[in-house]
Amino acid sequence: MSSDLVWELIKNNSSFIVKRSGVQFSAEPNNLMNLNTFKYSGLANTKTVAITAAARGVRITTTKAKKAQFPAKSGNSAVIAKSRRQTAKSVANLIARSQYRPDLRTAALARASAVISAQKPKKAVAQKAVKGLRAQKLAAKQL
Repeated sequence: MSSDLVWELIKNNSSFIVKRSGVQFSAEPNNLMNLNTFKYSGLANTKTVAITAAARGVRITTTKAKKAQFPAKSGNSAVIAKSRRQTAKSVANLIARSQYRPDLRTAALARASAVISAQKPKKAVAQKAVKGLRAQKLAAKQL
């Protein structure tokens, strides 16, 4: 089936649609922005991109348009475990400069950056020293 026909069938009727405060989101796989639009749809388009977290780095999964009838063979996955800047350059090269889906370049870079940020360990926040007599008494009571 054509991409347009598939989109017409699933745009209002899909188990992945999530409606929140006037906006329709989509929880489908291979949807970079999680928006219920044809551009970002992972079900309607033949060429899709998914960026997920790997054990170390970012996993980029693209689908091969010619292998759409064989789902087991249709995915092409690569793990990029580099610095933030080098990862962004690799993502841009894989998606836009290779003419795979240049329209998804900014969305893919945003998702890759968000995944890398989520993987960074949180810094421990040092507690402020209590000032004043009342604050010291209150802190002593709570311990």
